This record gives sequence, C-alpha cells and structure tokens, in this order.
Amino acid sequence: MLGLTGGIAAYKAAELTRLLVKEGIAVDVVMTSSAMQFIAPMTLQALSGNPVLTDLWESGAANAMGHIELSRHADAIVVAPASADFIAKLAHGHADDLLSTLCLARDCPLLVAPAMNRQMWTHVATQRNVARLLADGVAILGPAHGDQACGEFGDGRMLEPEEILAALIASVQPKLLAGKRVMLTAGPTFEAIDPVRGITNRSSGKMGFALAQACAEAGAEVILVAGPTALATPAGVSRVNVMSAADMAAIVDASIAACDIFIAVAAVADYAPADAHALKLKKSDQPLTVTFKPTVDILAAVAARRKPPFCVGFAAETNDVNQNAEAKRRRKKVPLLVANRAQDALAQNENEVTLLDDAGAHALPRMDKLALARRLVAEIASRLPSRAKT
Repeated sequence: MLGLTGGIAAYKAAELTRLLVKEGIAVDVVMTSSAMQFIAPMTLQALSGNPVLTDLWESGAANAMGHIELSRHADAIVVAPASADFIAKLAHGHADDLLSTLCLARDCPLLVAPAMNRQMWTHVATQRNVARLLADGVAILGPAHGDQACGEFGDGRMLEPEEILAALIASVQPKLLAGKRVMLTAGPTFEAIDPVRGITNRSSGKMGFALAQACAEAGAEVILVAGPTALATPAGVSRVNVMSAADMAAIVDASIAACDIFIAVAAVADYAPADAHALKLKKSDQPLTVTFKPTVDILAAVAARRKPPFCVGFAAETNDVNQNAEAKRRRKKVPLLVANRAQDALAQNENEVTLLDDAGAHALPRMDKLALARRLVAEIASRLPSRAKT
C-alpha cells in the first residue's frame, strides 16, 4: 500500500508506483486531500491499475470497515512523501483520514519517507516525532540532502523512487548477516602505462555491486572497495573508490582485520606495468615494449592472515572452468569459491555459477545477478563458522 501526503515530492510517487508494478508488486494507492493538490488520483490509478483510495467513508468495504480491511491485505505500507504534519499524526496516534487510520490499524510493516523543508525537518518537534516513530518500530527512509523546491539546500528531500524501492525490498530480506562486517571488492582495476593509457578488463562490477546490496539487505555492515565503474552505490553500503590493484590491496589490508567476511569479486589485474611513464608516450613507427610485473594477490594475502575472515573468491575462466577454479581455490586456501565462464559473466546482467568448497561442486541455475547475489548470501551464511567475529 502506497500512501501519499501533501508536498511537491508527490510527483515522485508516480515513478515509485511504476517501479513497484514493474517489480511485480501489487500496489494500492491511498491519497490524503493535501496530496491531491499536487498530483491527480487518475495518474496513480493508471500506473497502479487499481482505483485510488481517498475517502475514509468510501473505502470500498461492504461492512464500512474499509480502514481495517484494506490494511489486512497489505504486506507493507509505504508513505512517500510523508509530510511533517503526517509524521506528527503517526507519532501521536491520530486517525482522522483514511491513510492515518490505515497506518494505525495495521499488522504489516510501515515505512515512511519524509519530505519537507530543511528547517521543518531539523525542528525539534519533527525530530522528536521521528524518534518516537523509530522507537515504535517504524522504518524512516531518508531524507536526502540537496536542493529543495523552496530554493533552499539541505536535509529534507524525499529519497528517489529507486532508493525507496530498494529499501522496501531490503526490509523483507532475511537478516542472515546481522551483526557481521563484510568487505567486498568489485569491478576492474586500471594499471597505468602513462598518464593517459593503461590496461584494464571487461568487468562491469555488476556482480560485486549486487553482492554488496544483498549483504546490506541481509543486515551486514558493508564496505565496498570498487575499481573504476559508473555503477551507483547500493543503499546502506560504504564505498571506497580505487584505481589500481595496488590501491585496492592497500585499502583491503588496512581494514580487513575488523571484518568477518571478505568477498573478492573484483577482476583484479594479474600484471601491471613495471614502470609507469610520467609523461605521455609519443606514437612512433617502432614497436612498443612494456614490461609487466605481477600484482599482489589480494585474496590469497587475506586468506593467509593469522586470523582471516571467512573468504569467498570468484574465478572467471574461459575453459575447464571447474577444474581451473578448484585449483585456484586450493592454491589460495579459501573455503568457498564461485566459478563461472568469463564469456557468460563479464558485462552481463545474468550469470550461471558453480560453488566450490571442500564438499565438492554445487551448480546453481542461471539467474539475474541480484537474485544470484541473494542466493550467494544465503550460501555464505550457511557456511559461516561459529567462531566468526561479531
């Protein structure tokens, strides 16, 4: 159930409705009278495919108890935008319209996305009301920091629809990694030859970013060490950007001791130029020779620590996938390795993998990378030793 209250951010609810429906989620929209001043109910009806509900006394139930019946069929109620006035209603248990009544007469989770002027958001009364809602178990989504419709700048912007959808989906994921700290590497690395040239690979970072999202959804504190990629940072994930294999190794080495799980998804360059030129190399008609040196094996170094975290590796192979990947797993001494064909995985939205551990090979069907990431989180959680740090 999607609730709209009064505010210019109500226009974002149209995109949120579209995204929810695209995700396969049935949406019932409830609007306050103030919300209808900013966006027409017909817009939300067209996007949701369901009549928009606006009146406490005409809510569609034969026994005139629509405010109770409607909430009984909802898996979650999301209020976006939630005005300062509506947040105050929720905090004090008021129920004088359909939406506030539904929020009070519910058995399902309630998620609230505030949207208001920065001074309204920071006012002591609003902060007191938000603290009350948090104490009552209501999820507060945002707000974001940035430009506001009133021309000011600061906290109070409603989160973007994609962020709200991600938070809603995350809220229903099992918290298999609650209390755990996870570090992941993702994306390619770039090894400089001179200030404008270098070598890299075709990794998009999609699998690593999907795993970072899935770990955060599962309740973990997540640090994502990302090579050069334009992918957006998943909600609830701390991101550190790096360029080269040496940069990535340094970040991992500095922080890994405090982590429970290390997932090495990045396609780290195996070799880097021995000497990067300070100035751009000029083109000539002569062959160019570049000498390469091996880079640090980040996964092997982490696994070899005196008290290593639970290590998960990835292997992208072009042939003899399981044999080559298993040899890699044993060589690096990691308990779990995810093997796939490079041709089927790099820069793709789907992947098909085989899990390799001491018990053998376990094939998983092809699926989109986020679904696969959630499956992998469950597989990792089931293998965590009881002695893992918390």
